[in-house]
Amino acid sequence: MSLRIALVTGASRGIGRAVALRLAEDVSGVAVHYFQRREEAQELAAVLRARGKLSAAFRADLTKKAQAAGLIKKVEERFARIDVLVNNVGPFLVKPWDHLEVSDWERALRGNLLGSYFCMKAALTGMRQRKWGRIVNIGYSRAEQLAAFPTIAPYAAAKTGLLILTRTAAEAEAVNGITVNMVSPGLIKGGAMPPVRNLPEARLGTVEDVAEAVAFLSSDRAAAVTGTNLIVAGTWKM
Repeated sequence: MSLRIALVTGASRGIGRAVALRLAEDVSGVAVHYFQRREEAQELAAVLRARGKLSAAFRADLTKKAQAAGLIKKVEERFARIDVLVNNVGPFLVKPWDHLEVSDWERALRGNLLGSYFCMKAALTGMRQRKWGRIVNIGYSRAEQLAAFPTIAPYAAAKTGLLILTRTAAEAEAVNGITVNMVSPGLIKGGAMPPVRNLPEARLGTVEDVAEAVAFLSSDRAAAVTGTNLIVAGTWKM
């Protein structure tokens, strides 16, 4: 296995943790990003090191350009490279659209869209030099549905914007051997759940389901897959 390093943002729990654990099966090391959950992030990094992988935890507020760029720099200084970038951070807010404040929109757009953009721009420099890279953005299963989202409008708008960014970068970076894709979860066991009655258990995904999709898109097997939106949602709102 050639030396490859992955960075997973928001990796201290949930989908991010599952992705970090799964990617560790395929790469040499995983950088664990966190913002507030320091102990969980450090515990995950310790688990990965115990499995013989390079790993360390890194703190950054990705809504701020300087800190996002600083995260990429710190990981590259520690491990010399970033080959796989998984943008998992994505704050979720449930609030009626006509009660939203400007701060709600700014938090959703910066957390779900701009943070990913900042990390992508900073990580692409090294990927371009090596002529190989994998970027996977974590989206939302209905990001391509231009529909009404009365209770999650900022989140839905940000994730649709992230999909446009994903496809834009995919087209631009293909010549550099870099793929850019999105994995879009639906309802996930243990995640943010809307009030749904009588929801069949079979229609719920797991964090491991999402992690497997990310692992595929991060691998050599997916060299010809770019600009895609891989929905991991069963039949949820198909």
